[in-house]
Amino acid sequence: MPRLVIAAPSSGSGKTTVATGLMAAFAGRGLAVSPHKVGPDYIDPGYHALATGRAGRNLDAYLCGPELVAPLFAHGARGCDLAVVEGVMGLFDGAFGQGELASTAHVAKLLRAPVVLVVDASSQARSVAALVHGFASFDPEVRLAGVILNKVGSDRHEAMLREALDESGVPVFGALRRGGEVVTPSRHLGLVPVAERGAEAVAAVAAMAELVRVGCDLDALHAVARGAGPLDCAAWDAAEVLGSLPRPAPSRDRGSVPDAGPHMPDALELPDRKGRKPRVAVAGGPAFTFSYAEHSELLAAAGADVVTFDPLRDEQLPDGTRALVIGGGFPEMYASELSANEPLRKAVGELARSGAPVVAECAGLLYLARSLDGQPMCGVLDAEARMSERLTLGYRDAVAVSDSVLAANGTRVRGHEFHRTVVEPGAGTTPAWGITRPERRVEGFVQGGVHASYLHVHWASVPQAARRIVAQATEVARATEGVIPS
Repeated sequence: MPRLVIAAPSSGSGKTTVATGLMAAFAGRGLAVSPHKVGPDYIDPGYHALATGRAGRNLDAYLCGPELVAPLFAHGARGCDLAVVEGVMGLFDGAFGQGELASTAHVAKLLRAPVVLVVDASSQARSVAALVHGFASFDPEVRLAGVILNKVGSDRHEAMLREALDESGVPVFGALRRGGEVVTPSRHLGLVPVAERGAEAVAAVAAMAELVRVGCDLDALHAVARGAGPLDCAAWDAAEVLGSLPRPAPSRDRGSVPDAGPHMPDALELPDRKGRKPRVAVAGGPAFTFSYAEHSELLAAAGADVVTFDPLRDEQLPDGTRALVIGGGFPEMYASELSANEPLRKAVGELARSGAPVVAECAGLLYLARSLDGQPMCGVLDAEARMSERLTLGYRDAVAVSDSVLAANGTRVRGHEFHRTVVEPGAGTTPAWGITRPERRVEGFVQGGVHASYLHVHWASVPQAARRIVAQATEVARATEGVIPS
């Protein structure tokens, strides 16, 4: 699989513009381009998906473990002609206190992929050679194939930069002019997601493609991508992963969570007598844009009928919903609209009280609270949510401190927090997680079939979560109606 990693010395250098522009420019040449993002970022993959027509996928060596990076990459890139991987922060910036773990450099080495460095050249000339030399020599195992110069001021400025880099022996694959930057508006958690911008996002991606097409040597970059080393791994496959796990035992008590047992059938083998599958509704739309593609794939592989709905527009859950997954996003930007959709808030509350599985992460946690910034929400949790001036950001090590629909008591996970909101109280009488690193505290809520938390977890690292959700949805449907409604 030809592949490139787009990195930079630091955040703000232009990685997203260049990576998204390359994806769109190569797709415009008729190539099937696989888009990837290093780290837990949810927003950039939306732009990547718009550029390529394929799901943007994350590669996170902290959340999923280094051993899953190449298999997840191979899964996402299956059937494509080229893969472009956008890095995170600076090339060598990884998880705090963990060395190179989860850095762009670490992922590039795991993928045996060449790296192209995007350099903000707006305030330098010959010094660019020293900067690039440092990045090229810092880790001999990272193959720095060349650079793309960003925010170049003039023809003369470009000539000075190229002359300096000629002396260093590092190829220059392109130069993007200052003033040609694409407008991508930001707010408190980064870029405004694609789902909120509509036609503006389409135009921005087209502008990125044109900027890169004019300023970069696409043929040379494609040649570098074809020089990536071979990957000796099988592609990740949701069905195979679930098939290798101990199977959850069906419970006999309505609303309880199935345990794991080696000889019990999974939810795929537990349809109703008419052969129908339990329906799992997944929140989407502008207010709930944060999700990993592998989550829906795991739910489907576990036997679910996965249906997406928009809490801003849909007044009812999809017909036959037996489980609900509400991921991250920006409900704080749509609190009034979400609150005004009273029929859906009532339906979510009724589903939660029925004992059906309801899994909520971050934005979903806010939506399940009594209120968000004074606006009534679903009232599932005895908690209030509000905006805060403080940004909470970083990786977390955690352990499940109670049995829930998502995880058995004692399950260890690695997660990520990213929010500017506060929920009070921060944990229920039965918390979801015990955070063990970087600080010790309890967090989240478990009540009945509800699991609500600020912690984002990548289910590829805990695939049994999808199986537990679907098995519980099957059991609840059987107990309440004897069949699973279509």
